[in-house]
Amino acid sequence: MKNIGIVGAGHVGEALARRLVETGYTVKVANSRGPDSLATFAQRTGAKAVAIADISLGVDVLIIAIPMARIADLPKTVIATLPPGAIVIDAGNYYPPRDGAIPAIGAGLAESQWVSQELGVAVIKAFNNIIASILATGGKRAGDPNRIALPVAGDDPKARAAIMRIVEKLGFDAVDAGSLAESWRQQPGQPAYCTDPTRDELPLLLRRADRATAPKGRDRASKILAKLPDDYPADQLVRVSRIFVGLDKMKPRSWLAVLRLGMALLRSPR
Repeated sequence: MKNIGIVGAGHVGEALARRLVETGYTVKVANSRGPDSLATFAQRTGAKAVAIADISLGVDVLIIAIPMARIADLPKTVIATLPPGAIVIDAGNYYPPRDGAIPAIGAGLAESQWVSQELGVAVIKAFNNIIASILATGGKRAGDPNRIALPVAGDDPKARAAIMRIVEKLGFDAVDAGSLAESWRQQPGQPAYCTDPTRDELPLLLRRADRATAPKGRDRASKILAKLPDDYPADQLVRVSRIFVGLDKMKPRSWLAVLRLGMALLRSPR
């Protein structure tokens, strides 16, 4: 599975494009504004910019990395022109202040189940629970004790396994997170979200997921992030997140990260 298309040129789309090209994949990218708007993106990542009408032609994997609010705007040809056997990845997350209210998700439907219904095709949930800058630079060799583990959820075991192999090649440990119905466990507000767990930690965090309290945690985190500068260090956010889910409580650097975050919020003019 060497040919990959990415819809979306935001932070996640760029991180994936760069790393996939670096590890030997052939990557093309499209957005709603056309290939001319992606010239700089293509130079930075090595991906080929194409029209949205051509993004699915000849791909083995299609990654959807756009806000949930834009899913309905995707041209029908994006899915209709997928080759037989191509796998679709949903790498997005639902944030109501950005995406507006999506009643079905608000009522408890897993985000990627909603995406699957909207697109009319099976999807795999992956790459959604890691900060983009860490996705771009945080890969490590197999066996490294600090290697980050990423969950992969979906209903087709063969498709899950194929995407897990890509995750591993990018420098992360892939963990089978089960069916798409269980993908809510890796959504925003859950312990596995943006805590950079290891292979041993991730299954425990997925089991600790709480469907009822996650939206409140997601919205609280969104408000905090909105007050921080755009260049606030990603590693500091991860350290704080790990403290909040019960990890690293004996690490002084993590408590310093909590202090640093508090001071940044006090200084924030937002």
